[in-house]
Amino acid sequence: MVKCRVCGGSLTEFIDFGQQPLSDAFLPPDDIAGEFFFRLAVGLCADCTMVQLMEEVPRERMFHDEYPYVSSGSVVMREHFEATARQFLATELSGPDPFIVEIGSNDGVMLRTIDKAGVRHLGVEPSGSVAELARMQGIQVLNEFFEASSAVRIRAEHGPAQVVYAANTMCHIPYAESIFRGLDALLAPDGVFVFEDPYLGEIVDRTSFDQIYDEHFYFFTARSVAAMAERFGFQLVDVRRLPVHGGEVRYTLARAGVRTPTAAVADLLAEEAAAGLADLATFQRFAAAVRAVRDDLLTLLRRLKAEGRVVGAYGATAKSATVTNYCGITPDLVAYVLDTTPAKQGRLTPGAHLPVRPAQEFRPPYPDYLLLFAWNHAEEIMAKEQSFRDAGGRWILYTPKVHLR
Repeated sequence: MVKCRVCGGSLTEFIDFGQQPLSDAFLPPDDIAGEFFFRLAVGLCADCTMVQLMEEVPRERMFHDEYPYVSSGSVVMREHFEATARQFLATELSGPDPFIVEIGSNDGVMLRTIDKAGVRHLGVEPSGSVAELARMQGIQVLNEFFEASSAVRIRAEHGPAQVVYAANTMCHIPYAESIFRGLDALLAPDGVFVFEDPYLGEIVDRTSFDQIYDEHFYFFTARSVAAMAERFGFQLVDVRRLPVHGGEVRYTLARAGVRTPTAAVADLLAEEAAAGLADLATFQRFAAAVRAVRDDLLTLLRRLKAEGRVVGAYGATAKSATVTNYCGITPDLVAYVLDTTPAKQGRLTPGAHLPVRPAQEFRPPYPDYLLLFAWNHAEEIMAKEQSFRDAGGRWILYTPKVHLR
């Protein structure tokens, strides 16, 4: 029996994506031997309702010196993080000599605005390459994993933090108990822990199964976050829906009894109850919808191949690994993937081994179709590549179902 990493309750598996590679392990064409695979399956905890992976991938395999994802690569995300920083500066960081810690600070895109305001800060980032990008811009970074022991050292050196923030990071960390012991040690008595991650309700609504991959261990709802917080002496005091990354929620936690929860918390809990986001039957229906998308996407790609059409893809995202490997998308169906990240260009996608080409060099002759893996940036990408559409190209999307644009 697999046990919940939050409360120790039993997990019931509801979907199995089979053997999957590390989602961000882009391979040199001459070095594909020995690729790491694991079983990607998801279950629901019967006790705390936390949805999570059934199998944990060692963190050192995923987050290392060659980790290729850069948070500031999207204009939309840069603007989002700048706005987040300004909000903190106007509220939680407006007192005398405030201090903020960001877990998973990546290339420092959020902390740049904090730094320019002269506010004390520290990013905690285990991936050496992106941590160095932040340092080059003057951001203070600790190059290691955040856990209880590192939090104690940070508190001893810098004092208490008014805010601990994490974006698209908390869902990556299975060891919740150590995180919360660290928060208890690091946060000021009235401090807050603010984190934002893909929202399980949106994943179910959009059938966005590609949000499920090795790095995403937990899939949060307000109910499961509230239960997790309570277990470790904290309380969910606010929630906010965010339009980024295909639909996220920002959760604000404080020590139990220190702050009064906003009405938004009760509203989202009621919405989740009505949607059945704690019910196994909901996730079994989700699994059936995922299988239907897989079948429809393969049918379309095979038909286009039979017609002699050329199909490429756009966005060598981490989540595209789940799509290509679960659906069995190989280079004979999709010729290549365009991406703007230099560290991925000239390499092969994990498992499926689709060649990654520079998006900066995308020009005629265009393919007939582009499969959009980076669908969460659809408007930004389509506007940038309008010449492809003007030349008669069509986009293939697969959320919430397979369709053309």
